[in-house]
Amino acid sequence: MKYKVALLTGTLLGVIPLLANATGWEAKQNPSVHPTESIGSYANGCLAGGKALPLEGEGYQVIRSQRERYYAHPDTVSFIQTLAKQTYQGLDSILLIGDLSLPQGGRFSSGHSSHQTGLDIDVWLRLAKEPLSEQELAKPKAMSVVHVKQFELNRKRWSDEHFQLVKFAAQNDQVARIFVHPVIKDKLCQSEQVDNREWLRKVRPWWGHHSHIHVRLNCPKGDNSCQAQAEPPEGDGCGYELESWWPKPEDKTEVTAKPAKKKKPKIPPNQCLAMLNE
Repeated sequence: MKYKVALLTGTLLGVIPLLANATGWEAKQNPSVHPTESIGSYANGCLAGGKALPLEGEGYQVIRSQRERYYAHPDTVSFIQTLAKQTYQGLDSILLIGDLSLPQGGRFSSGHSSHQTGLDIDVWLRLAKEPLSEQELAKPKAMSVVHVKQFELNRKRWSDEHFQLVKFAAQNDQVARIFVHPVIKDKLCQSEQVDNREWLRKVRPWWGHHSHIHVRLNCPKGDNSCQAQAEPPEGDGCGYELESWWPKPEDKTEVTAKPAKKKKPKIPPNQCLAMLNE
């Protein structure tokens, strides 16, 4: 899909400060009227013709809906509903769905650099057995399954349900990646049978993901302006590659997350700039 872009230099320069803080995207209160399409990359793009995920459904609830981050590509909405039913029926658990995307995608002012094209999903590792109240949904309490400072699994909180949740999601052909804390990846590697490990290839270690998993879907078919995620390396990612994430014995610094490097704001694709100016 191509949008007509009529941006004078002065207009474009006027947009860039908004992009730095994402206030332009956060000011968009409704999905665009364009045909549905994920545009650009996961960390530099937007969403045309998005859809709101209903705030609750069979097997899931949306948390912190006041942040208006529950919009996504229709394929993503369908994926969440399918995964939630599978989890509810198979594990008797209710998924707590965190950030998806803004009504028209684009950059958040805080919290993520990705989640811009309606294809990223945060699913909390706090698996509810009873629906949360409105007050709890507005200000939910996260549950880490990792002792982050010790770089160890919290065995009192981790359960086989967590293993099954990640496996359910990873086995779906729509999924490109699932990001989890390295300790969680290690536990998944230990728990899976030797002859059934292909799904582990999609599960990638990344800092910070100890109380939720980040599910990333492939570009939808026909969305030619969507930049696909590169294929993960061959293998299950459970050997030396995973070991490289572990802190060295001589490293006495607190293990949390790598400090973010300041980068210049990326200029989104022209289609996104056109949407932002509408």
